[in-house]
Amino acid sequence: MNENNAKWYALHTRSRFEQKVFEGLRSKDLEAFLPRVQVMSRRKDRRLKIHVPMIPGYVFVRSVLTPENYYPIITTIGVVRMVGFKGEPVPANEDEISSLMILDGTDRTVQNRAYMKKGERVMIMEGPLKGLVGFYLHHKGKSGRVVVSVELLKRSVEVEIEDWALEKVEF
Repeated sequence: MNENNAKWYALHTRSRFEQKVFEGLRSKDLEAFLPRVQVMSRRKDRRLKIHVPMIPGYVFVRSVLTPENYYPIITTIGVVRMVGFKGEPVPANEDEISSLMILDGTDRTVQNRAYMKKGERVMIMEGPLKGLVGFYLHHKGKSGRVVVSVELLKRSVEVEIEDWALEKVEF
């Protein structure tokens, strides 16, 4: 497989099957990515930090999508379908995947949001999320928030960040 032509594709999974799909892809020697965030568990007897999927119901796989590569991906236990348009798989935007990789495992306050297109595009310039590109939102009485949108999935993830750490970028 020519790694230079490999692209990231989103896989829609069965409910709560993200980890199983991720492990299934890895066991087939496929490059997989399951973006997760750290949250406090809601157990009654103790409080633990646990990792949960950042975008529930989706896992990403990087591949050159030939028929012989497509079949092992789509037949992985828990995969419902490969995200696409008119039956054709559509690759995810590399910058969006890079931003999700920066967010992966963070313990920042991260919340899933409805897909957004409007807002100024910004890049985080300081701290552990440096380099993350997203859209800026401002809520009255709250600090700034950055929204990372994955256009292919029509999903967004919101992270709270100090305004001084952001810089507007033009694309």
